[in-house]
Amino acid sequence: MKEICQETIIKEVKRLCMEANYVLPMDVQKALQDAYTKEDSLIGQQTLEVLNKNASIASCTSSPICQDTGMACVFVEIGQDVHVQGSLNEAIHEGVRQGYQEGYLRKSVVDDPMFDRINTKDNTPAIIHYEIVEGDQLKIIVAPKGFGSENMSQVKMLKPSDGVQGVKDFVLKVVNDAGPNACPPMVIGVGIGGSFDRVTLLAKKAMLREIGTHHPDQRYQALEEELLEKINQTGIGPAGYGGKTTALSLNIETYPTHIAGMPVAVSICCHVARHKEVIL
Repeated sequence: MKEICQETIIKEVKRLCMEANYVLPMDVQKALQDAYTKEDSLIGQQTLEVLNKNASIASCTSSPICQDTGMACVFVEIGQDVHVQGSLNEAIHEGVRQGYQEGYLRKSVVDDPMFDRINTKDNTPAIIHYEIVEGDQLKIIVAPKGFGSENMSQVKMLKPSDGVQGVKDFVLKVVNDAGPNACPPMVIGVGIGGSFDRVTLLAKKAMLREIGTHHPDQRYQALEEELLEKINQTGIGPAGYGGKTTALSLNIETYPTHIAGMPVAVSICCHVARHKEVIL
């Protein structure tokens, strides 16, 4: 049995919160740079140049890449042979609290979703997703999610008879509905299958997948490529100013579902697709 102390988790979550807001993952940086060289629109090129420069400055100065430093979404894979000394939940929330306070990151969480809406002043609580896996490792991914793009995400309970075309139509509708509001170029995760609650988690996880990787099933890989091409033909372009770089990637995650349903969720993130991970 592997023992991991609470303080280690607090320290690592704190670090991940700050790094995720300061430094874009390498795959996103590369995708932005590649998009600049391929973009035909002059204003689209200029916008991508600004985004690339902004990411570079943020990394060099340890400043937030975006003013919206997000709500902390934390994905935890905990091995069956791992024992945490103390409360894992409390350690994660404390790490988020310290990361946002000491990292001078904007606090955006309110305590009551409808009536009081008083800022908690430390960006807690976080959204935590747990998965129990084999082994003796603890993997933590921190993904700060801004709500300019989160508000553009959608879920729909399609019928099996809607078929592949129904999925295509829904994904394209979500992107067109989002337009410039999601601060394109976007990173898009699509979940297909499971249940009403599971499909949204699939979409969020798909969004975290490395740009350039694909679904292992060639049929879904082909769908990823087709949808990305169609999205970049919408002409929305960087920041909505026009061009062919509306999305940097589109990843699909799937799960078995009921014979009577075909849930589909689309999770949208702007180009600031921030996430960092650690394995303990």
